[in-house]
Order: sequence, then structure tokens, then C-alpha cells
Amino acid sequence: MSVVTDLRGAPPSDLRRLLPTFGMSAARAFLGPLVSPPSDNTLFCPDAVRDDPALGDLVDDMLVDWARQVGIYEGRLDKLRSYGFGRYMMLAHPAVNDPDRLLMASKCLVAEWATDDYYVDEIELGADPAVVGSRLSRLLSMIDPARLVPRYAADMDAYHRLQPISEAFRSAVEHLGRYASPSQMGRFQHQMAILFLAWTQEADWHVNRRTPPVWEYLVQRHLNSYLPPMILIDVLAGYELPAHEFYHPDVRRAFTTAGNAAVLVNDLHSGPAESDTDYNLPRVLSLQEGLSGAEALARTVEIHNELMHDFVGLATQLSAVGSPNLRRFLADTWAWVGGSRRWHATTGRYHNHGSTR
Repeated sequence: MSVVTDLRGAPPSDLRRLLPTFGMSAARAFLGPLVSPPSDNTLFCPDAVRDDPALGDLVDDMLVDWARQVGIYEGRLDKLRSYGFGRYMMLAHPAVNDPDRLLMASKCLVAEWATDDYYVDEIELGADPAVVGSRLSRLLSMIDPARLVPRYAADMDAYHRLQPISEAFRSAVEHLGRYASPSQMGRFQHQMAILFLAWTQEADWHVNRRTPPVWEYLVQRHLNSYLPPMILIDVLAGYELPAHEFYHPDVRRAFTTAGNAAVLVNDLHSGPAESDTDYNLPRVLSLQEGLSGAEALARTVEIHNELMHDFVGLATQLSAVGSPNLRRFLADTWAWVGGSRRWHATTGRYHNHGSTR
């Protein structure tokens, strides 16, 4: 069954109608070169729709207090504050002014990021690739609660109480539950399982000391994309894209394409801050295809741009035949990608000039 026959709504006249909330054309949204290297390559990506520093600071202040309470990033809270994850969600959700909703999304984001740091990437925080799979499986039982008989449930609960990452996710999912419908919560749980599978794949590369071919790396990035935070777009904005649209193959393709493109912006910015054993697309391209550093960056931009052009084409088609909520969801996805681009170009996680104060 085609999109045209089972997704109905008034068609827009052109791409500008894809962005009705923001009143901006595609030409105005694509604002030229990437803020940091590769400065000579144009990134086909919108910029942030809104930047409200005061709101971002407020959410970051609440987020750091929360991180202190759950016990993550102990001794590193100043660094966490400089990363500006609350600012990230403020930029990515320009239609949302409620600090509590933005805090909810920031908690989920930081819980995900902390899991990557503590379990996958940072040895000094206890990361060990040999046990990534078992750690993530236990953590998933907190996100999508495992139902055990009482005598063993007590053992599971005792384990989680000793894990700051578990406490972070318990608190984040509880906050998410105040706003998400059962369907929206279910899709979040599903996407987290996909993310955890991707991190297990990455651990395999580390344990076996192999660099994946480019196609396999891109498959991993498809699984380890920005969909986990993006999947909350309609939750924050207070509406719901129903399951028959959200999971429609064409909608899923458009949404995952945007998530894949967005995470490659992370690869462009994070490389200089990572160790030589970490994986990002420019590094994999250099190792597997013999490209120079500059060539690998340029190729990464090309791949990103191809994905973004695909998203724009798909979103334009879907907007022409979809429901009002689908058109809104696509516009909000566009805005999310632009906010993410601005955050990556300015965050203290990757740039010394990235103070959010």
C-alpha cells in the first residue's frame, strides 16, 4: 500500500509548507558552512530555529542538580555543565518553552550519554568492552521493566540501587512517564533496545581489535543514531503521532534518515576529542579507504548531505499526503536537526569556546 493511499491530509504547495510553524523556506534554513572544521565544506543542514540562552541555562542548572542526586558524573559536574545538554534540548525543541518538559528530555539524553561514557567509551569511568552486553542487558531491565518473582526481583533491585546509571534511567523514565502515552513510552523502550544492540556491536570491534568496513560502521550508526532523543519530539510538544503513521515504512525511512544524518554531525565534531581507539566515520574512512584526514572529513560531509537531501525529498512527499500531525512531526524533526547542529558547533564537550554561560 502506498503512502498516498493510506496517509491522508491537505497537500502543501512546496517545501516551505513543510515548515508551517516557523515560516521559513528551505533556502533560508540552510545557512552555509559548518562552524568548525571542515570549514571549506558546506553542510546541507538547517541551523537552529530558536536560541534562548536563559532557558537553556535554567534547564542546565536543573539538570546538574539531578545528576548530583542520581550520582552520575561525580567529580565531573562542572564538565557536565559546560556541555550544555539542557541547552541542546532547548535548541532542538524550539516550540517548547516549558522547562520541565525540556528537563525530562535532557535527563533521557544524559542518561543515554552517560551509559555510553561509563559502559562503552571511558576506561577511567569503568568502561570494559568485555562486559558491555551483560551490563546493557541488565540496564534494559530498568527501562523496559523485567517482571521477576519476588525473591529474585529483590536481587535485581539491589543490583540497580548500586548503579548510578540505573538510577539515572529510573529517574529519567519516571519523568518521561508524566508526559508520554503508553505508545510513546513503548517506542522509546524499543529504540533504547536498538541503541544497546549497537553498543554491543561496537564492543565487539574493541574486543576483537578490528576496524569495521565503512558499510558496517554506517549500519552501526543507523542503530546508534540520534533517534533515542529525537523519538521524544511529539512528547515534548504535547501531541502524538499515532502508531500507524509513526511506524509506516515511508515515515520510518524519513525519520531514520534524519537521525542518521544528525549523528554524522557528531562524528564531524567529536573526532578531535576522542582517543585513537574510538570510532567515527572520518577515522573509519581514513583507515579503510586510505583517505587523508581532509578527504575523510569531506567524504563524511558528502554522505551527510546525501542523507539530508533524501530526508528533504521524503519529508516533502509525506507532507503532501500526510495528516496535520505528520506534517508537524516532520517540521519538528527538521527543527531538531538544526538545533543539534548548533549545539555540536558550540558545546564545551567538543570545543573550548563552547561555554553555555
